[in-house]
Amino acid sequence: MSKQISAPFYNRRVNAPIPSSATPSPLASGPAPAPPWHGVDHYENFPVASWLLPRRLRPAVIAIYRFARHADDIADEGDADADSRDRGLQALQQALTTAEAGGEPGEAVVAALVGPVRAHRLDWCHFHDLLDAFRQDLRVRRYADVAAVDDYCRRSANPVGRLMLELFDAAEPINLAASDAICSALQRANFLQDIVVDFAKDRIYLPLATLTACGVGEARLAADIRRGRFSTETRRAVAVEALRAREQLLRGRVLVRRVPARLGLELRFVLAGALRILERLQALDHDVAAGRPTLGWRDGPALLLTAARLPRLHAGRP
Repeated sequence: MSKQISAPFYNRRVNAPIPSSATPSPLASGPAPAPPWHGVDHYENFPVASWLLPRRLRPAVIAIYRFARHADDIADEGDADADSRDRGLQALQQALTTAEAGGEPGEAVVAALVGPVRAHRLDWCHFHDLLDAFRQDLRVRRYADVAAVDDYCRRSANPVGRLMLELFDAAEPINLAASDAICSALQRANFLQDIVVDFAKDRIYLPLATLTACGVGEARLAADIRRGRFSTETRRAVAVEALRAREQLLRGRVLVRRVPARLGLELRFVLAGALRILERLQALDHDVAAGRPTLGWRDGPALLLTAARLPRLHAGRP
């Protein structure tokens, strides 16, 4: 799981600071909650511990985080079967509907959303979209084409970006489109990092159309993963999707100058981190079977330079 990119936009299955009081779902089994502000493998994009997050917004962000964390635990942690997970997610969905109608939701993580939703006029549809994506992960294991992946990202990644814009009172159409591009690109970058991890869970998020166009079938991909080295054809497919993610990131770069300064500064670093991961992926010749691209302290100067250059970076090939 990625521990390198940190920003106020959502990308599932990755690393983020978590408050010690955020308790995992009872459907999940595993270690006890982490100590305050300790990184765990869940969400990279919630600025819960970021000094850039205005104090007045922290309760709302923590409530959103806990909801998403709880839903992700139900969907993807522990040993519960798919039917049990789906029932847990349906219960959350019903709680959202009840809360939206003004009733008592009966779920603590949903009840905690009511105040922030009212105070900041947040749209309940974003929480429903997240749950739709979590439920989709229980039944969809392959994605036919780019449009199918886009649709998944629209619900798995984009909603929290939109929520953050609503919190900062910056949810204008241009900003929403830029946020969607960034969030979907972050999700795509994570898919590329986790091809091997996801395949072990019988999930392939690379569009099958891309794999087919590059001459890669599922048997070839499985063989490449077993031997720990991607073939030329598989590396070509990864390169195609890496370029797509980079172009999406840079389409969203205008957002850094269109939002409040603190959010814009944090955005600069999330974009810089994601672009750096894609550079590392290219340096590996797009072979994540041989090694997973990661960032370390030595990347600091490059990240600072890239952050400073945004949004002037060219959107073409790296």
